[in-house]
Amino acid sequence: MELSAAAALYAAHLTDVRRLSLATVRAYSGDLRELAQATGDLDLDLIDLDTLRDWLWRASERGDARSTVARRTACARGFFAWAVDEGLIPLDPSVRLVAPKRGRTLPNVATASALRDLLDSAEAAGAEGDIVALRDAAILELLYASALRVAELCGVDLDDVDRSRRTVRVIGKGSKERIVPYGRPAADALDRYLERARPALIARGKGTPALFLGVRGARLGTRAAYDVVSRALAPAVGAATVGPHALRHSAATHLLDGGADLRTVQEMLGHASLGTTQIYTHVSAEKLEAAYRLAHPRA
Repeated sequence: MELSAAAALYAAHLTDVRRLSLATVRAYSGDLRELAQATGDLDLDLIDLDTLRDWLWRASERGDARSTVARRTACARGFFAWAVDEGLIPLDPSVRLVAPKRGRTLPNVATASALRDLLDSAEAAGAEGDIVALRDAAILELLYASALRVAELCGVDLDDVDRSRRTVRVIGKGSKERIVPYGRPAADALDRYLERARPALIARGKGTPALFLGVRGARLGTRAAYDVVSRALAPAVGAATVGPHALRHSAATHLLDGGADLRTVQEMLGHASLGTTQIYTHVSAEKLEAAYRLAHPRA
């Protein structure tokens, strides 16, 4: 079987059996499509370890990030292990394939004061009555309050929000469900959106249970939400190009700075591993070190 045909079956396996997120399936499908192009779409049994190493080496030579090469390594290993299990090939050529070590990069984090100014500005824009501005203010408040991923936010339905308890149910990576809280400012922003903006937006579409809607009344897409948050957040982070994940990073870091324990933050973020959450302790440690250098007489 040619690699591209097997890759299509593997994508279905990731979606239907392993229930990975759409973003992960797209990324892995793109990796395998690139491998098929690089090898001339060889039959699976003609691909060996040297072929895979050459593919990854070319990616490194192009200047692809180490994280990208590491993901492609993981994709190849998962794909060929699946192919063996399915009886498509007798031996796994990726068993000895080694991923490059990922460099640890600390996430972009906005200060609490910068985010307060940003959210105050968003609230002021919504106070003028523009329904999209009201929606955007609610999006920013909820993302920061609950440290949600943008894809999780876009998947929230009206019934997932418990306004009396100020909690929201989200479906995270691997279709894992969790309940996360949000505070009074986010509750107020949501109330304004639900009472003054969403009815006008839903009237433009065909009806949807989605909490957040696009300008045509359909469920808000992740790309549109990404653009909303990126435009608002860039000045607060101080970077020309910044993704909305910086808002999640900021929320996690501020929770730890405020005294929340690591396990609680892990649960709120929906991380499967505590090690993933621990990167935020490095951000807080840098803040502590900077404060120490400025304040301690013997620093």
